[in-house]
Amino acid sequence: MSNQPSDPLAAVEALLAAVDDGHVLPPPAERVRLREAAGLTQAAVAQALGVRLPSVQAWEDGRAEPKPERLQAYRRLLDGLAQRYPVPSASPAAPPAPASVQPAAAAPPVGPSRSAHTHATPRRATAPRRPGAPKAAAAGTAEQGADRRFANGPLLVIDADGDRQATGYGVGGLIMEVPAKSIAALVEWALSEAHLGASRLHGSGKDADPLLVLTPAACARYGLPVALSESERLASRLPEGHKVIEQLDRANWQLTRRGFGPWARIYRPAEGRQRQCVQLCIPSWNALDTRTWAHSAELQPAELARVLGVYASRVMTPRGSAAVTGLELMTALNPPTRASEPDTEGKRHKQHRPGSLGEHPMDCAPCEAPDGHPLLAGLPRFHQRGPAEMLFEEAYDWARELTDAECMQRHLVGLDVNLAFGAAANGAFVGLATPPVHVTDPDFDPAVPGAWLVDLSHVDLSRVLVGKQWRQLQGALLPSPFTPTGKRPAGPAWYATPTVAYAVELGYDVAPLEAWVREESGRFLDGWYKRLRDAYIDTMADLGVGEKQSPPEFLKSMDDYKGNDPHAAIVLDAIKSTVKGGIGKLRERARGGGWRPGQAWPALARPTWRPDIRAAVISRARINMHRKMLNLAAATGRYPVAVLSDCAVYAADGPSPLDVLPYDADGKTVPGSFRLGVSPGMVKHEGTQTTLWAEDVREKHGQVLNLARYIKTGEVTATDDAE
Repeated sequence: MSNQPSDPLAAVEALLAAVDDGHVLPPPAERVRLREAAGLTQAAVAQALGVRLPSVQAWEDGRAEPKPERLQAYRRLLDGLAQRYPVPSASPAAPPAPASVQPAAAAPPVGPSRSAHTHATPRRATAPRRPGAPKAAAAGTAEQGADRRFANGPLLVIDADGDRQATGYGVGGLIMEVPAKSIAALVEWALSEAHLGASRLHGSGKDADPLLVLTPAACARYGLPVALSESERLASRLPEGHKVIEQLDRANWQLTRRGFGPWARIYRPAEGRQRQCVQLCIPSWNALDTRTWAHSAELQPAELARVLGVYASRVMTPRGSAAVTGLELMTALNPPTRASEPDTEGKRHKQHRPGSLGEHPMDCAPCEAPDGHPLLAGLPRFHQRGPAEMLFEEAYDWARELTDAECMQRHLVGLDVNLAFGAAANGAFVGLATPPVHVTDPDFDPAVPGAWLVDLSHVDLSRVLVGKQWRQLQGALLPSPFTPTGKRPAGPAWYATPTVAYAVELGYDVAPLEAWVREESGRFLDGWYKRLRDAYIDTMADLGVGEKQSPPEFLKSMDDYKGNDPHAAIVLDAIKSTVKGGIGKLRERARGGGWRPGQAWPALARPTWRPDIRAAVISRARINMHRKMLNLAAATGRYPVAVLSDCAVYAADGPSPLDVLPYDADGKTVPGSFRLGVSPGMVKHEGTQTTLWAEDVREKHGQVLNLARYIKTGEVTATDDAE
């Protein structure tokens, strides 16, 4: 036989040596058993080993083995678990190993080749069914090792046909009969019989609550209005005396403080570790905002279940708007507490989990507080704080007039950074669970997160360090990296650590006057970024855009890429909104409800109300943008004519990004500058307009408008002009 070893004895010795060196892993089934016995999810293992979730899935399926740099760490994990959870003795009457911590079955990927699954005939159950049991199960659910508690996935879209029985549509083509005839009964059924939910994303976290999405027909069946009245829409909830709320009250169900609105959360106090909570989503009440979810509220129930199911499997089960979900994801991946070691009586207690934000809210520094915060209650009425009183880290909104040379070029080309705020969150050191400490005349330390009062007006962009060399540039053609408007600072101002560190990187000394620093720090957002990055990359792959493409191939695949699968395009937009909205929620402002300046508002009671973390991420995003523009200018002499957040516009002789970015025959471009590609931090083509268009805009509106705002469509409205 051709596959026989030439020296069997040597091959056996090599195999024994591999066993002795720890290079041989237990079989895939044992890997799964050990992880599940320890209560670990695949996501937790992936995060600990620094790999993507599909890698761990492949190891446990036997489709792949760890690379050498991960092999020893994975082997150490399995050996440690094997010592703690030895193989139980065989017994015919022994129950199966608990599956309470297995990951929920993933929703099928969204992609052009899979779009037929939406209307595929589901597999029919052959065993007799009790009322409320699934009529059809997703093929392969059991084979995927789904958590038995959540065998039917994270969510159901409930539809109804008049007075006939309601029907639930789940992931993978699942269809279920829904016997409940009231909202209270529906919630009870979802928790007791429906087997809905999803496993925790971290071993110390919480399982995801079931999500029920009610179509207009389902709303009518359960006594809810199909659409909110004007007063209800303004309050974003049903009035307290509504019959459905009274019905829930009689059944001992409670609503959270936000009431019965588009994203109602219905619960009973937990009994021990057992949560009793169901999340409702009502699209006809604008739960699925068109700015995030496009036209998803108009989809058929099975299609909507597919879209939400993919989002739930790649991000998490929605808990509200994309912004709310983005914030909840931070806590789900980095829980504030964990179980302690057993005490003398063998009991475990809740304790702070290192690396998290903790479970208690924290006051910000006065300079980090937004207007109206209780810390500022002593300021005079109508006082306007300036840069020396307030930390103002925001994204770019800068533009300038074209030079004569740029006017001679034919096109303006927009470059947009993929998932810019997500890329900025990756690797960011932020304060954790300790309050800020005030210091005067501090020495600047780029490793310490905080806010620094420092004068950066002396930084001259005409002469800066690029790499390790001083370079002469046309500084007037670049925005300042220290202000959102791009104007050079006029004196001392408050800045986040990344902004001050960039001044040092450019070759200039800094002398802070005072600072608010956080002594405990860590990379709190790394796991959050990695999960959203993977969700983004996987969804782009469903749309036909891959990571390994050359710049020309990438630009070609991006032509009308959202048309390849409109459902995947909805998921993609939701993922991007989750990133941007999650960062924005870290400094949620007061909204209505009779609030007055100086009073606390509900968001301040969250441990995740952290304006300092938001400022650090936005600072890094703006600095990353400036660094790319600076490196491109130093290498090619090209300067941006407008920058809006993560989009930069350049004049060029041709309409393509390849006419702006210099690529050599090997596919390499200017180090540290813009690179075309799908990964976060790389750029895509935002749009192209002619130079004549830009001149026409300037003449019509009589001012320097930010062309980056209009580069995609070329349309400038009267409203834009007024703003």
